[in-house]
Amino acid sequence: MPSTHIADLRALLEREKGVLVPGAPNALAARIIADLGFKAIYLTGAGLTNMHLGLPDLGFMDLTMVAEHTMAIRGVVDLPLIVDADTGFGNAINVTHTVRSLEQAGASAIQLEDQHAPKRCGHFSGKELIPAEEMVNKIRAAVDARRDGLVIIARTDACAVEGFEAAIDRASRYVEAGADVTFVEAVKSIADLKEVPKRLAVPQLLNMVLGGQTPIVDQKAAAEMGFSIVLYANAALQGAVQGMQTVLKALRDAGRLDEASVASFEERQRLVGKPAYDAMEARYATASHRY
Repeated sequence: MPSTHIADLRALLEREKGVLVPGAPNALAARIIADLGFKAIYLTGAGLTNMHLGLPDLGFMDLTMVAEHTMAIRGVVDLPLIVDADTGFGNAINVTHTVRSLEQAGASAIQLEDQHAPKRCGHFSGKELIPAEEMVNKIRAAVDARRDGLVIIARTDACAVEGFEAAIDRASRYVEAGADVTFVEAVKSIADLKEVPKRLAVPQLLNMVLGGQTPIVDQKAAAEMGFSIVLYANAALQGAVQGMQTVLKALRDAGRLDEASVASFEERQRLVGKPAYDAMEARYATASHRY
């Protein structure tokens, strides 16, 4: 029987359209997403690379890093968690290890893509694809390796390299190989966006990249088109960058800050669950030993 968070994701995919899924680059962002009432979280590879390493999304993260952050997020939130696994960190054999590692770490779904390694952001130029048959075998390996019903999301970057029709053809082959969801990246027109859910027989993920190549559509429009998931992978990261720049510029220019300029000390402690730890301290402490 699948874990509760996997069953919850499968139920969402079955019964809803246009589910807004924000990306989290770390566990604190995941806590904020859950606190605000969203239904699922996406561990973003680009955001993890940017936030944790300070590097661009050019294939610098590895499986160990992704697994550690998956475990950190799963340790503090119960929501379904979609994990960006890039190219699977190798060939089909490596994909089996990736699937088992991330499933054990607490992923509800993993996303695999058909770029050559090292991959690059789906809205960068210069992408190269592996042969479709190689990606088919990676998906088959992922399906065979899962033990707990992990959802397999197959992404294709073919729009930018081979064109829209080739992307649909690749996605169709990935569905035949066993992908539960497909993700046609960097679609460039509303007309093509409307065609994606019509022509593919499994739930579809729509990636809204602020400043990217795909036209931004709202949740209602995406749901009406037939998309199951509307992903904002790095909106939280971009908002955090802007917030850090704003407050640090104010500190630089004024030489001081007031609490009104930032989230309060109390709000910060609430978000990381300190009151629960205070309660545990009171419960487990003895007269001779205070934590």
